[in-house]
Amino acid sequence: MKSKTPFSINLKLILLCFFFLLLLILVTRSSFSSSQQPISETHLSNSTSTTQGPQSSTATPCPSLPLSQTCTKTPPSLANALIHYATTNITPQQTFKEISVSARILAKKSPCNFLVFGLGHDSLMWTSLNHGGRTVFLEEDKSWIEQILERLPTLESYHVEYDTKVHQADQLIKIGMEENCKVVSDPRFSRCQLALKGFPSEVYDIEWDLIMVDAPTGYHDNAPGRMSAIYTAGLMARNREEGETDVFVHDVDRVVEDKFSNAFLCEGYLTEQEGRIRHFTIPSHRALLGRPFCP
Repeated sequence: MKSKTPFSINLKLILLCFFFLLLLILVTRSSFSSSQQPISETHLSNSTSTTQGPQSSTATPCPSLPLSQTCTKTPPSLANALIHYATTNITPQQTFKEISVSARILAKKSPCNFLVFGLGHDSLMWTSLNHGGRTVFLEEDKSWIEQILERLPTLESYHVEYDTKVHQADQLIKIGMEENCKVVSDPRFSRCQLALKGFPSEVYDIEWDLIMVDAPTGYHDNAPGRMSAIYTAGLMARNREEGETDVFVHDVDRVVEDKFSNAFLCEGYLTEQEGRIRHFTIPSHRALLGRPFCP
């Protein structure tokens, strides 16, 4: 998720417009959902307040706005994101269309539990789009975590380690086809070599509504690669008590991300692909015993 080179100013402007549009939606929804009195009743109540007592509504009208509206502040996470992306030349690695795939799901499900493999310049954006929910980032590079959190201290990130290498991918995908890797369980207790067991306990205890796999590093043979991350994301999704999990994998133009997402998140669960990102919708396998690993 680290940005190697700055994107064009056009993407930056698109992202800013995206955030302003989200802000407008939040403000509009808040205004319409707040408990309001008709204007005629408000005037009547004001004129008879000495005999009828205080009003039951606790909403405070904005002094400079019509009586049918209330003051609504910008959520802090969204305000911080607007300021951050307005004052930096570094933009997320995903394109606008790619970001829109997961943003649409967040718009439906947030506030929710969102797990992201990787920490980067787009992390504040994901936290803001999941306003009111919990967004957790898992990152392999300690120094990178320190660098990002120095500028964005409100992000929740944990350092994790991987013991695989990209050049082991062919061997690992064969291991993943063994029967013990098709058993659905908590990754901590899985007998599959691909299951990641070293995360903080709360990562396993939470049922994640969305999981984004955009790390660890996977662009050279000695990098950790995303083989275990993809498998573990699928295992977590299947192991939830009920419902379904939306899993996104970025960089599917690369061999590992392409093969492992199709094998362990399953082509039958593929909902959408846009550019280099794939969206899988994986149902709980605990809610329906006997469900095959892939449909």
